[in-house]
Amino acid sequence: MRILLKTIAAAALLAMGAFSAVAQTAERVEVLSGDVKLRAMLYRPAGPGPFPAVVALHTCDGLGDGEGIDERYKEWGEHLAKAGFAVLFPDSFGSRGVSAQCGQRQRPVRASRTRINDAYAARQWLQTQPWAIPDRVSLLGWSHGGTTALWTIRRRTGGDQNKTPDFRSAVALYPNCQRAGSLAWSARVPTLILIGRADDWTAASACEQMIAGARGRSAGTQIAVYPGAMHDFDRKDLAPQERSGLANTASPNGRVHIGTNAAARADAFKRVPEWFAR
Repeated sequence: MRILLKTIAAAALLAMGAFSAVAQTAERVEVLSGDVKLRAMLYRPAGPGPFPAVVALHTCDGLGDGEGIDERYKEWGEHLAKAGFAVLFPDSFGSRGVSAQCGQRQRPVRASRTRINDAYAARQWLQTQPWAIPDRVSLLGWSHGGTTALWTIRRRTGGDQNKTPDFRSAVALYPNCQRAGSLAWSARVPTLILIGRADDWTAASACEQMIAGARGRSAGTQIAVYPGAMHDFDRKDLAPQERSGLANTASPNGRVHIGTNAAARADAFKRVPEWFAR
């Protein structure tokens, strides 16, 4: 009888887990950032919540083609929703009529200014939703979006003037750390950086130096450097290849290498939700 009860209980727990893991189809929403209406894609776990939430910031390639969302973000949105997080992807470029900015050295939508405002606006929008936990909103970004995340959670005099709960934590995948490091960057919330040792677009060494320089005056900050991993290591089934015609690369020739790294990808998909759940 005891074995039967344990079996029934285990089956019930599995069923509950399966139910909570079902993510809804992405929703299109609008978020006001200053005088700009940002188009955004939202992934939510099933049920009424409330849920912890994540603001997710796209790369310099943009969020998608204008009609949908890039497969990379769709996969991450579904993955985090299954882990119990609501995930909001604001479109900083398409909402302003701007296309991919990877080849532009002077970008009209800047990581250190415009996109910081977008990140705050997205956080505040989530904090007004009845299904979100206001003090459990974290920040996630890839490449240009990862750089934005570092600028957004940077410790500054006066802090956040919006009088709403701050971001709980942040994760930046392969951000550009060079400029932030030279300006004595430090984080006001726990921050995790994930980057590849073989990344020749955004150098891991610059992020390591930035983290080392912030030691003792920063919130808990960690970095994981993946041996052999290149930029975009988390993208699914991306064969190693060269991209050219890029601006703001580690090398002045504008050529970089990108591609999936199975080990780094698996670790990132495991580590990111664990970091946000802390």
